[in-house]
Formats: sequence, structure tokens, C-alpha cells
Amino acid sequence: MGIQNRLVEYTDGDVVLEGMLVWDDSLRDPRPGVLVSHAWSGRSDYEGSKANRLAESGYVAFALDLYGKGVRGSTPEENSALMQPFLDDRAMLQQRLLLSLATLRDQAEVDETKIAAIGFCFGGLCVLDIARTGEDVAGVVSFHGLFGAPGNTEGNIINAKVLALHGWDDPMAMPDSVLALSKELTAMGADWQLHAYGNTMHAFTNPAANDKDMGTVYDVTADKRSWIAMQNFLEELFDT
Repeated sequence: MGIQNRLVEYTDGDVVLEGMLVWDDSLRDPRPGVLVSHAWSGRSDYEGSKANRLAESGYVAFALDLYGKGVRGSTPEENSALMQPFLDDRAMLQQRLLLSLATLRDQAEVDETKIAAIGFCFGGLCVLDIARTGEDVAGVVSFHGLFGAPGNTEGNIINAKVLALHGWDDPMAMPDSVLALSKELTAMGADWQLHAYGNTMHAFTNPAANDKDMGTVYDVTADKRSWIAMQNFLEELFDT
């Protein structure tokens, strides 16, 4: 049959969320699961395409939903309005992320003992927050993520291996924030890596990104290099 997908509803209180599970049904045994955390506009075809690529590599991918079923932004102003409450209340964000992880683990196609998470832009911050909570996942990968510490995880031990894939000229994660992240991860006992791509801005994996004034520009080379780095990382985590 090949690559399959289904929409999965789950709830956080009275908020109905809808993620998308993607897997290769020619692989009969439960497979490692990879959570895919969306950028600031909400779950979109962009995250769906990443989930499909993961499924083609033999993983079960779950593109989560943080905002609510059918809730999407279409302009920078709408996107910011959707994202900002979660930046203001990182405990709320972490609760919803861990609920999404639990939903992934509950799927019959998934080996619940082998779980990782990847995320893009705002989603990169999200997967770093999963690690910061001390959640027992194998690893997290942040693509052009935001690095600011949440302020509620000091003293935690990070169990997940961490890979940050970063554009060095990203105006949303300047070199001082990179240094701060390295100190934070080291203090929390993380096994961490940082790959920095020169002459590369924010959103470098998104072909639709083309706003130099905002600092969001697609870079085909960094996109390819970062995906290969993620694949190598996942192979290390799961010995696949």
C-alpha cells in the first residue's frame, strides 16, 4: 500500500486539537515515532510534507496541533497572535506539547519506547521545551528554532539528546542567544549538538520564505544539509 495518513483528534481541556499521523503500512511492526511541531502559522502542508518524508524513511510521524482544530494563521499578524500566548505561558505550551507526545505514543503503529521530536521555527522552540521538561524521549531536533529559555525548567535534567540546526545570520536567534542555549543545555546535563550554517537566515528549510527584511529566507543547501543531519541523528537514536 505505501504511505498512509489519518487525522487524529485529541483534547486539552475544552480545546479540540487535530494532528495528522503518517506512516508506511508496508512496515508491519511498530516503528519509532517522530513528533513534528509546527511553525507559527499552525499545522500546515509544510509540516505535512516533513511528516511524509519521515514516513518514507520508516518512521511514524505525527504532525501535532497546538492551536486547535482548523485554527490557522494566514498573515504575520495572525500568526503572531496565535503564537504569543504560548510564548507568554510556557507551562501551558509544555502541557500541550506533552499531551501531543502522549497522543503519538498511543497510536498502534508506534513503538512507544522509541520517540523523538522535530520542529521548525516556533516548533524548534517547542521541541527544545520538550527536552527542558525532562521528558523521556530519545532526542529532539530544532530547525531554525527560537532559543529563549522558558523560565520554569531551571534545575531539570535533560534526558533527550538535542540537535539544534541553526542559520548563523538568523535575526531571531542571534549569537548571544546561541551561547546562552549552550550554557543552559550544558548546565542541564544534555548531550547536545549545534550545527550552524553560515550566510543563512531564519526559516531556511521553507521554500516559501523570501523576506530578507524580516530575515526569513529559504536556503537550498542548508535545507539539504540539515535534513541529512537530522536523518543521521535519528539513525543514531534508534539504531536504524
